[in-house]
Amino acid sequence: MKNLKSIRTIISGALGFMFFFSLSAQYSANYAPDRIILKFKDGIKTDISENSRGIVMFNLPDLDALNSAYGCTSVTDLSRGSKNKLFSAIYLLNFMENGKIPEMIQKYEKTGYFIYVEPDYKGSINGMAGIDSIMPNDTWFSRQWSLYNNGTYPFAGVKVDADIDMTEGWMIEQGDSNIIVGIIDTGIKFDHPELAERIWYNYEEIPGNGIDDDHNTYIDDTKGWDFANSDNDPTDDYGHGTNVTGIIGANGNNSIGYAGVDWHCKLMILKGINNSNWGYYSWWIGAINYAVDKGVNVLNMSVGGTDVSQALQDAITFALQSGVVVVACMMNNNSNPTCYPAAYAGVIAVGSTNPDDKRSHPFFWDPDSGSNYGPHISVIAPGNFIYGLDYQSNTNYDYYWGGTSQATPHVAGLAALLFAQNPARTPAQIKTIIENSAEDQVGDPVEDTPGWDQYYGWGRVNAYAALQFSQGIDKKNIPNFLAYPNPSQGKFKVKANITTYMNAEITISDLIGKILVRQEVNSPVTSFDLSGFGKGVFLITIRNDESLSVQKIILQ
Repeated sequence: MKNLKSIRTIISGALGFMFFFSLSAQYSANYAPDRIILKFKDGIKTDISENSRGIVMFNLPDLDALNSAYGCTSVTDLSRGSKNKLFSAIYLLNFMENGKIPEMIQKYEKTGYFIYVEPDYKGSINGMAGIDSIMPNDTWFSRQWSLYNNGTYPFAGVKVDADIDMTEGWMIEQGDSNIIVGIIDTGIKFDHPELAERIWYNYEEIPGNGIDDDHNTYIDDTKGWDFANSDNDPTDDYGHGTNVTGIIGANGNNSIGYAGVDWHCKLMILKGINNSNWGYYSWWIGAINYAVDKGVNVLNMSVGGTDVSQALQDAITFALQSGVVVVACMMNNNSNPTCYPAAYAGVIAVGSTNPDDKRSHPFFWDPDSGSNYGPHISVIAPGNFIYGLDYQSNTNYDYYWGGTSQATPHVAGLAALLFAQNPARTPAQIKTIIENSAEDQVGDPVEDTPGWDQYYGWGRVNAYAALQFSQGIDKKNIPNFLAYPNPSQGKFKVKANITTYMNAEITISDLIGKILVRQEVNSPVTSFDLSGFGKGVFLITIRNDESLSVQKIILQ
């Protein structure tokens, strides 16, 4: 977006978790050659304008000199509209110069104005397509071994019940149209009958009038946004996004095609990958900010890159702190690189299994491929030979894909069902339920060892167990406790009924799940002092052997 002339602004932000680049830092070549992402420090005053040559000026002499030297032609506020201090003052600068990114980063860092300066890295989607020439004689659903595996799948080693127990899960929950799942991918085929009436629509925007009616800086964004091409038409031009979206939310029980995990959630389409199968981090950052602003509940990110980005970290943290569950793929190199956003704290990082419950290695499309592993993996889900929707046809159902990209939407769909069951849940609670209900030791015993392991995480997800597990907690009729005063300046008390606090433990955590306080409850009233933990929303949980009760407290 072109900068707005003469806009007076005060840049503010929070340090959060920081990565510093030294002058000798080695950058990968996997970034845009003509732009950088930066975040201003708190209190830096700027006056953004253009000079007579069309160069962006910030009214900061040494910064303006660099902009002039490298030809900064435009600036985009990646955090536009955000009211969160952590996710603010993050800008994308575009330049006429090409190929001088490391040099530019060093010089911009030396000005002292920025918390970080970094390249605009590239990432990609993670899944490949195949076309099945064998038409089975039974229904389309019989191809969906990931949801119901009766041991008859013809193309790979197979094991009965190596699935996510979705048919049982649907007996408990089928979804809620008030829950929104955002899909950052290649877009979708909007007129596909399997997605009819499921697409999120921006009713705050009047279509086709060329006006930003909802004042979010996006014009005519009635059906999401194409961040790859900067327009309001996120139609799929590659195929990956239509497949992923169908796994999450294809209409179920409608006599055609396939069934998605969630039959009722709304699907927000955010195109962050172009038709060459890659996307810049800045596109993903913009999509995350857009989605949070529009009230998304779950973000599916079947995308990833290997380069560390504080800006992308800020966007993910912003989403989690805003109550959004983020689900991301582990990628497909059959190794253990650290990939982002999967490796960021609080994200549900998903690996892939085959129809026999073993970790996918290889996928059908490459003998050297395989589901990545490592210390940040959360769970694993079916991801190889996954049939889905065709982005070029409304009647062709013979496409299948394979990758951790296909495993991830199974988990995102489950997260949407868990929100439908209880919209008050937090990202940390959803993540905990999915991990605690996963099936352990279902795969290769060499890799799938008892408890968490780097290949399977906490195990292969089980929708029925997750929905049943959480029902057992949520349906206990436990009286709520009172935290007061709320909001608080840091010092507050918790008053609980005797049936709540007897033989119970109390924990206080942030919205990402980091536990700040843990202690036994031994009296009706317990005092706390969290004034040293800063401002924000925190969760108070009282738990005993049979149930738990959770409330939020605001520190200001």
